[in-house]
Amino acid sequence: MRRISLWMLSTVAALVLLFSYRTSTGPSPAPATVAATPAGEGQSFSGEVARTQEGDVQVVITVAGGRITSVAVPVYPTGSQRHDEISARAVPELVAATLAAQSADVDSVSGATYTSGGYRESLQSAIDAAGL
Repeated sequence: MRRISLWMLSTVAALVLLFSYRTSTGPSPAPATVAATPAGEGQSFSGEVARTQEGDVQVVITVAGGRITSVAVPVYPTGSQRHDEISARAVPELVAATLAAQSADVDSVSGATYTSGGYRESLQSAIDAAGL
């Protein structure tokens, strides 16, 4: 009898904790463009839209003086709270890594494997279009 009471109490406590867990306290911000040069300088190149299991990804780079000076991600997985949170976290990390590496050789962001793969694919097509 004591085991049953303890089991029931544990189950109720676990359910209360499970249903009171919050994954987010508010809307997540959309990923932004990161630029190292003023707007209007350089030439822009759009990568092809990469289709992933989680959604489409497209990268647009600006090149000046043979270097990637800014990266924009106009298309990324969105539409659900989960996708918005993942993209809001992953896209700025990928953009910063691209500006540092000056190539598509950037690491995947943990928890955003498909988005990272689509990002690299689209980024490489933009780099190819730029002739870098």
